[in-house]
Order: sequence, then C-alpha cells, then structure tokens
Amino acid sequence: MDTSSPRVSLVIPALNEARNLPHVFAQLPRDLHEVVLVDGNSSDDTIEVARSLWPGIRIIRQNRRGKGNALACGFAACRGDIIVMLDADGSTSPAEIPRFVDALVAGADFAKGSRFIQDGGSSDLTSVRRTGNRFLSAVVNALYGTRYSDLCYGYNAFWAGCLPILGLDPGRSPDGDGRRLWGDGFEVETLINIRIAKAGLRVTEVASYERDRLHGESNLNAFSDGLRVLRTIAIERWGTLVEVGVWSERQRQGIERCLEHDWPHQCPATVVS
Repeated sequence: MDTSSPRVSLVIPALNEARNLPHVFAQLPRDLHEVVLVDGNSSDDTIEVARSLWPGIRIIRQNRRGKGNALACGFAACRGDIIVMLDADGSTSPAEIPRFVDALVAGADFAKGSRFIQDGGSSDLTSVRRTGNRFLSAVVNALYGTRYSDLCYGYNAFWAGCLPILGLDPGRSPDGDGRRLWGDGFEVETLINIRIAKAGLRVTEVASYERDRLHGESNLNAFSDGLRVLRTIAIERWGTLVEVGVWSERQRQGIERCLEHDWPHQCPATVVS
C-alpha cells in the first residue's frame, strides 16, 4: 500500500437526507477515490440527488436497519486504502477530511474525531449528551487504558486493512426480516473504538467541529442509545453474544464475494451502482 498517496473512500450513511446532500457534497474534496452512499431505504429523493451531485457515486442499499448496519455495508464495498466515515446531515464538515488522512499517513492506524480537544467543538451537543459522553468515555478509558476524549462521535477514518479487526457484519439478518443485529445502531461508534483499543492499534485524535443538523430530525435518542452504548461496553468487556463476531451460515448465504477487490473481502449483494 502506497502511504504517500493513498486512495480515500468516503462512506456516507443516509436516510431521507435529500435536502442536506447539496450542502455536504459541495464541500467534498475533489480528489477522493470514491464516494459510497449507503441508503437506508429513503422515502425522499436521496439517491437521485446524490447521483446528480456526484457522477460516479456508488450507491449501496443497506440490508438491515440502523447506522451501524449502514456503515458495515458501506465499509464492505470500499475499494480504497483509507476509509472515512461522514454524516449526511451537514453536521460534520468534509473540509476536515484532509486532517484525518494526514493523521493516518503520519503513522496512525485509526484517526478519531474529537469535539473535546483544542480546535474541536460542537454547537449541537446538549448538556445531557455532553455529560453522558464524558461518563462513557471515562468508563472505556478506565477499562482499556485508552485516552479517548470523545467516545461517541462518528467522524473517524482508518486504513482499510483494519476492517477485519472491526468485525462488523454486513450480512442480511438470519430471518431476512431486516431486524437489527448486534452493533446495528448508534452504538457502532463505541463498538469500533473498543475493538480498535483491544487490538492495540495506534490512535490519533483529530480536532473536529460538529454543527447542528441542517434539515430534518435526528434519530438519536440520548437515553435509549446511551443505554445501548453502556451495554456495548459491558458485553465487549465481559460478556459473550452469539451475534458478536459470529456469522450464521444463513447470513453467509446472503453475501456474494466482491470480484472488484484485490484482497480477501466480502461485499453485500445489494450494490445499486
């Protein structure tokens, strides 16, 4: 892998974000290797707007529900050397992408966005979410010896070679009903951060500023999603679940091997373009 000029894949989970995409795409660096938009069965014109804004965009339809599943499907389809996670609601700035890439090229395995270090910040965090995030960050730091300042933030980047360590499952649910599996919700960010820590990878925090969502309402619930994060921490540390890192044969049957890649990898059979 040539670290001097890595190919950057951008993954954008989206659900009814047609009004926000023009703002987001106007700020995207023009030298991206690919943009992968993962659609959560939007009822608006999200897919059509994305195609009109970025010729050559790759559209993936997620096969379950939740941000975690959307990211898993998007990651599995990436063909670049570096994978960057970006929200579609306009809250995270694409202009910060070079910061994350620079951190990886400088030697990090995982570049973690933080709103709580110098030059970072947020106009969207409520006092409840801020307090909860600090508490959960402190718990993970105590358990794993990490120094995360912002556990529950989804603006991150990593080398594609880290994907097996993350252990995210892009397969269909065992019964084909689209139900959520382990890690399919907003807890995915915590799940990724913990597994990166357990693997002993080099993490560099990158200052990021979070803005208010431009249009629409967030699906995040501070209380219920906070409990899912806490449960994630507990299970990753002490528990075992059949759904953690284990694919059933029926799930595997819902996956087709991607012929586009030059490294062992499996992609969802839900690629639209």
